[in-house]
Amino acid sequence: MANPTAAMLVIGDEILSGRTRDANMHYLAGQLTDAGIDLKEVRVVSDDPNAIIAATQSLSKTYAHVFTSGGIGPTHDDITADCIAAAFDTSIAVRADARALLQAHYDRQGMELNNARLRMARIPDGALLIDNPVSVAPGFQIRNVYVMAGVPSVFQAMVASVLPSLKGGAPLVSTSTRIERGEGDIAGPLADLANSYPDLSFGSYPYIKNGVYGSNIVIRGADRAAVEDATRELTALFIEVVK
Repeated sequence: MANPTAAMLVIGDEILSGRTRDANMHYLAGQLTDAGIDLKEVRVVSDDPNAIIAATQSLSKTYAHVFTSGGIGPTHDDITADCIAAAFDTSIAVRADARALLQAHYDRQGMELNNARLRMARIPDGALLIDNPVSVAPGFQIRNVYVMAGVPSVFQAMVASVLPSLKGGAPLVSTSTRIERGEGDIAGPLADLANSYPDLSFGSYPYIKNGVYGSNIVIRGADRAAVEDATRELTALFIEVVK
């Protein structure tokens, strides 16, 4: 049986402008791989309501799970929650349980729960809260969409809250084999080998070192025995393999 599929929606002008380097995609990909959930697509959209709504609707219809990052903070440009509500045609308002979490947190800090901070308690109707042990302000799940913060430490904590509730398949395993031949020399035999293992993924990543051309061949799949068999065949094809 095929593994469940997932997509990620990264939201924010700061990502597209280059002001902020996204680290959440790399983290999520690794966590999903370990959980046996295949990340199939990542989209990055600006802080534009129409773009966020359209991407959410499209990804939600296509994949089993959708993870978003960014845009659920206290400022005026944090519009993700409103857009997710609009994508599913549901209302959004400050919710009592989310407000209580924030109130207790800011009381402990000796700080006011002002209107800006209260924005982080606005939750679409029918959504489930996602725990945030780092800064308390919750994310939320609505249908198959998990809406989480963009700050990496908070995003990672929210992923840890969500993943145990998801049913995964077989974790992917991979091998990497270094071959000191150019891609043009290995393309034909490599394609034949890949065709003989249709359930595995073969990737060729070329390099040049000290004037020598080579490729790192990565074989990935859920069946460890098949990955190991394919790797042995690959090794046998090219005697210049560097261990």
